[in-house]
Amino acid sequence: MSNRSREQEGKRLLPLNSWFSFISTSYFDPLCLSAPHHLVGVVGLEIHAQVNSNTKLFSSSPVCFSAPPNSLVSFFDASLPGTLPVLNRRCVEAAVMTGLALNCTINRKSLFDRKHYFYADLPAGYQITQQRQPIAVDGMMTYSRLEGKKGSQVIRRNVRIKQIQLEQDSGKSLHDDVHSQTLIDLNRAGVGLMELVMEPDMSCGEEAAAAVRELQLILQALGTCQGNMSEGQLRVDANVSVHRPGEPLGIRTEVKNINSVRYLARAIDYEIQRQIDVLQRGGTVQNETRAYDSKSGETIPMRDKEGLQDYRFMPEPNLPPLIVYEDNASLPTGIDACQAVVVQKIREGLPELPSVKRDRLVQTYGILPEHSFTLVNEDGLVEFFEAVLKATKKEPRKVIGWVTNELLGHLKQKDMSVAESPISPLALAELLELQETGHISSSVAKQVFQEMWRSSDKSPLHIIQEQDLGLVSDATQLHKICQKVVDLHPDEVRQTIPIIVNIYAVKLLISNKSYYIIIWFI
Repeated sequence: MSNRSREQEGKRLLPLNSWFSFISTSYFDPLCLSAPHHLVGVVGLEIHAQVNSNTKLFSSSPVCFSAPPNSLVSFFDASLPGTLPVLNRRCVEAAVMTGLALNCTINRKSLFDRKHYFYADLPAGYQITQQRQPIAVDGMMTYSRLEGKKGSQVIRRNVRIKQIQLEQDSGKSLHDDVHSQTLIDLNRAGVGLMELVMEPDMSCGEEAAAAVRELQLILQALGTCQGNMSEGQLRVDANVSVHRPGEPLGIRTEVKNINSVRYLARAIDYEIQRQIDVLQRGGTVQNETRAYDSKSGETIPMRDKEGLQDYRFMPEPNLPPLIVYEDNASLPTGIDACQAVVVQKIREGLPELPSVKRDRLVQTYGILPEHSFTLVNEDGLVEFFEAVLKATKKEPRKVIGWVTNELLGHLKQKDMSVAESPISPLALAELLELQETGHISSSVAKQVFQEMWRSSDKSPLHIIQEQDLGLVSDATQLHKICQKVVDLHPDEVRQTIPIIVNIYAVKLLISNKSYYIIIWFI
């Protein structure tokens, strides 16, 4: 038998358990998991995160989204002659904090460079960035995905962080098709950015989307970036290629400026499949920049990258090396610790990160992993949940349903944040406590919740008393109520008694097989 025949025979005789494994996993994510020797996707990301700062990176101009055009522009932002950059300390601290949270090595000395290119919204003709020696390198981020039929299996993945660098944002070009002109708004010019470069450790759109979502949560927890993608505070460029496992990486394309996690997953998956189709037809993937069209769901070519662009990097002559210090003991004599960037001080101020918070919620309260994802993904929902638990004796697994289904469902329906909820944690805890102690039923509790949503000034107890919704457990009181109903409806009672007795007789016949009792009422 020839080698080729053996290979074909080997493919036909793939073990049965391997086929089941491949089919079951590929059912959920066909592009993330492919059979051996098939083309698979390789994805790396470049993410621009706008630093959460009151002023720009090198000027005192304020940062404000949707301000009137060109109303937040200093002389330096407009690149007028004679103006010099002054580094924003807040941006440096934000980059160091982000690097620590992503397990990066913080360079005690980093450098600024000029990257030359000519766009109408880049008035200086160059961007100040950190090409040679960025502020943080060699990090690692762990992100999680829920898999399985019910999304109950947590799969953890790691992605390497090549570097984090500080740089300026450009202005914004506004194209006026009616008058065939382009207008320039420099409000965004000079705003501080952190560029995070992720190594090509992902294989599909779902993995890339999960990684970006995790990074978004980390940045929001740190307070270093608000992460609002609709406002351009987090923009993603995806480098996509395909290859066969074990072979060199293929020619990559870059999909630029994706501002939605959902669109990111769709753009990458489309681009992977497009490249596979090109290669299977015998074509060649072009090294080019593409954009994602959300209406058609396709990536479209913008420009080719075959010619190596010369950015003419050079050291920034107007900025000295950026020095950060490990701790107060390493500060040179005469330098005030309040004026320096001290890594140890920033490390001690790191908050609880999303992955740690999810694990703590599962271990402490015994909730399901998917519930921990829901809590952490919504800003302020973890704090709301824990505040309810502190004020009620109800089990966490019962409370979580009210928070993630009733409360969050209403918030989503009204497009409201947790902070805007008309129902406070204490009010919800009071309602759950009334249900737990038997004062109201579960169906009545939901009815009271609806009324609390409409009338936030009313307490659960007030609503129950006002609408007489409470359960009656006293036997004497129940007897009086029943007797009153019977007395007020004698005709209905006379018609109902035979039916009730016959039902009782049937039940008694079924439960007692040793003798038969038949009761007839005339």
